[in-house]
Amino acid sequence: MKKMVALLVALFLPFAASAQGIVSAADPRAVAAGVEILRKGGSATDAAIATMLALNVVEPQSAGIGGGAFFVQYDAKRKATTTVDGREAAPMAADSRWFYADGKPLGIRAAIPGGRSVGVPGTLRAMELAHRHGGKLPWASLFEPAIKLAREGFAVSPRMNAALGRFGHGDAGSRAIFYDAAGKPLTTIRNPEQAALLARIAKFGPDSFYVGPQAAKLVATVNNAARNPSKMTVGDLAAYEAKERPVLCGFYRRYRICSMAPISSGGTAVLMILKQLERFDMAKLGKDSPVAWHLFAESSRLAYADRDMYLGDPDYVRIPLKGLLEPRYIARRSALISPIGSMQTIAPGTPRGAPPRVRVASSEVAGTTSLSVADGAGNVAQVTTTIESPFGSGLSVDGTMLNNELTDFDIVPEKDGYLVANRVEGGKRPRSSMAPTIVYGPDGAVRLAVGAAGGSTIIAQVAKAIIGVIDWKLSAQDAVALGLVYAPGQVATIEEGTEREAMVPALEALGEKVQIAPLGLKANAIERVNGGWAGAADPRSEGVVMHQDGRVPEIRRFDAVPKRPSE
Repeated sequence: MKKMVALLVALFLPFAASAQGIVSAADPRAVAAGVEILRKGGSATDAAIATMLALNVVEPQSAGIGGGAFFVQYDAKRKATTTVDGREAAPMAADSRWFYADGKPLGIRAAIPGGRSVGVPGTLRAMELAHRHGGKLPWASLFEPAIKLAREGFAVSPRMNAALGRFGHGDAGSRAIFYDAAGKPLTTIRNPEQAALLARIAKFGPDSFYVGPQAAKLVATVNNAARNPSKMTVGDLAAYEAKERPVLCGFYRRYRICSMAPISSGGTAVLMILKQLERFDMAKLGKDSPVAWHLFAESSRLAYADRDMYLGDPDYVRIPLKGLLEPRYIARRSALISPIGSMQTIAPGTPRGAPPRVRVASSEVAGTTSLSVADGAGNVAQVTTTIESPFGSGLSVDGTMLNNELTDFDIVPEKDGYLVANRVEGGKRPRSSMAPTIVYGPDGAVRLAVGAAGGSTIIAQVAKAIIGVIDWKLSAQDAVALGLVYAPGQVATIEEGTEREAMVPALEALGEKVQIAPLGLKANAIERVNGGWAGAADPRSEGVVMHQDGRVPEIRRFDAVPKRPSE
């Protein structure tokens, strides 16, 4: 813990942009791992992979190789943006009643623990494909910092300790890693099984995870789980592929916004929020205007409604993506927004090409982690990665937690006689809110890279940060720190403990129905400033920014452990 405190406090230096590389992530040990790779001559992609692997060790409640990931990468030499989909997939045996028992659908909390919620992990395959696109250093070298952390041990952070205090569905393996014989969370963790697993994957590559004895061990774990056993096969793992998806881009003002296309709903919803607000003078209203936040809430409601209705796995359902983003449709949706009052009803629209559907509200649980990396050559990697709920399914293999990502599917497959877009099907990938995003300025250069964690709040967090930087001329750090108005439906949640609480009377006067609650947000970003890189780490988290030369800009923190952390 002393080493972590040193990173968080003793090394804080006055903020300055740097032309060298930079890493921002949710844990200082993981950030240090990424910077170590940059110093060895690694690319942004190399450093992002090393950071992810270290997060697997020190932030196991949030992400790891037992889960999934999305990459958005910018290649400065080719001036090209690519995206990698490493979202988890349902076993081929899964059907629309996958989460039913005795003919009735399980509640989300009952569906999470055990084997049936585990999707075929995609993170390693995503890393492999991303490394093929933008890696420079050998694959094995990227694992060295994470292996060292797992083998030698690390201090449990306050945020992880709080998560362990709430973790009640772990298997014997995970409990042996994180708790002492009396059931009390450990303060220092060593994970030799995980170190050995990472060492094997470093030496033999991702195939050693997806085929052979390791795959058989994972399948046995989920199929023999005490709760909700699965029907996964070794063939499900062997057949899994990460996919390069077409990058989803659109303009907000004069800035080009590029993010994940479906299977993610995040990129689409972020673009819709921004485009629906484009006709309003958000810059003139300013960050302290209740009207600006009311407009943000109204635009969010419309985007979330369309997202819930239409978005899912494009390999399985028809998505009217062009229709959702075409100017005429955006204008129709934006016309529903008024600066002087709230909409009385929130309903999805009917974009061109829309199939008959019914809306089902999201049941995502807050979790996940995000990281932002740039190297000295100008390459950028923005990654969001997850195992879904805190500690995922509660199952572990060789010291590594397995996801519960399949509970991101809509458990009930039909409503009012219509099949829902995000229903469970064999081989299908569940809809995600993750929205790793790169923003390009009017000159075509990278201006901002940003991502967030926290279930469906991710969409609102990323849109807020972009508006903060573009319209309100804030630094990325100040934009990330802004309190949030989160409005996926009729009721808007005002983030507790932030400056947004003072706006409640004014928002209510505009017709907003509001509640005040903690949101446990967690975002990370980097930005290009005066020819150099600067970074942002969420003050609600334990994350930091570190430049390649070791400088760590100071961050004014919120509470050390939020009441409801997005793990």
